[in-house]
Amino acid sequence: MGSNQTCITEVILLGFQLDPELEIFLSGFFLSFYSLALMGNAMILGLICLDSRLHTPMYFFLSNLAIVDMSYASSIFPKMLANLVMQKKTVSFTPHILQTFLYLACAVTVCEFGGDVL
Repeated sequence: MGSNQTCITEVILLGFQLDPELEIFLSGFFLSFYSLALMGNAMILGLICLDSRLHTPMYFFLSNLAIVDMSYASSIFPKMLANLVMQKKTVSFTPHILQTFLYLACAVTVCEFGGDVL
């Protein structure tokens, strides 16, 4: 007697079915927001590290929020941009679970610090 088991190897990401030209435009649009988020948070971290007057507890927590925000954006945007540009819209199961875990861990961390998630 055989057992009824299914092994999931990949997840298909459907999203919105858009024109390829619109997907390229959206990928550029989201890439600019991603770059701005990374540069803004890197600038905050750099200023806090360089100025000794900013070595206070408030700026310590601000630098932690900047690091979490960079991690939060980096757990979502690269795969989203790749899916907008490429025609293959699948992701294997293990990286999908890892991305979901990182997204939720960063969201919970931001909520614990008292900031906004998005």
